[in-house]
Amino acid sequence: MRLYQDIGNKIRTDILDGKYQVGDRLPPERDIAESFSVSRSVVRGALIMLELEKLIEVRKGSGVYVIQIPIEDKNRNADSGYSPFELMQARQLLESEVAAMQATKTDILKIKQAINQERQALDNGSVDELFHCLLAQSTQNSVLANMVYEVWQARKRSSMWRGLHSHTVDFSYQRQWLDDHQRILRAVTRRDAKQARQEMWQHLENVKHKLLEISDVDDPAFDGYLFESVPAPQET
Repeated sequence: MRLYQDIGNKIRTDILDGKYQVGDRLPPERDIAESFSVSRSVVRGALIMLELEKLIEVRKGSGVYVIQIPIEDKNRNADSGYSPFELMQARQLLESEVAAMQATKTDILKIKQAINQERQALDNGSVDELFHCLLAQSTQNSVLANMVYEVWQARKRSSMWRGLHSHTVDFSYQRQWLDDHQRILRAVTRRDAKQARQEMWQHLENVKHKLLEISDVDDPAFDGYLFESVPAPQET
């Protein structure tokens, strides 16, 4: 688990336990960082995570406010039952189109911030959830944003996905993911929908190739060939 996720979970628990009520303003980033002995960039990532969950709202010039009490989900850690390749096929269909939609300047700044956090955490097995969820949120379509968010939750609850990565000690491939994200963001910033779609498709194709590389194809549960890549975006 990334450090920002750990801090986000602790703040979520504080809200669930009644330390903060709907309408309450959270302490400033600096105070939260000091209380958990972490950097402000980690706190920022935690707040973005909670914002994506619709638990808090960042009001410019005012602060961060609680807007919803989390529902205690007893099935939070239950196995989703989805295989990594099934999830990858769904993501390639969904997120390639999400990337082609226009983002606002404010959304682009948030995505840049997520990439900077990712750069600071290279080689520690980090995931790129924030980047993808923020990009989906930038569509201004809550249905699409929730769909991408839920796919990521299913990914985290997939025992097969965790199993593939449980013995991985070399996370240098995260550098390629970072490069992929930067190319996607450049296309999004230029409002080049065709290129953004292509870059996202290729990024997810790269992820799938890595999954195939670390998979045991002789395992009876292996189903990578059942969920082929969706067709690549065609040049027109």
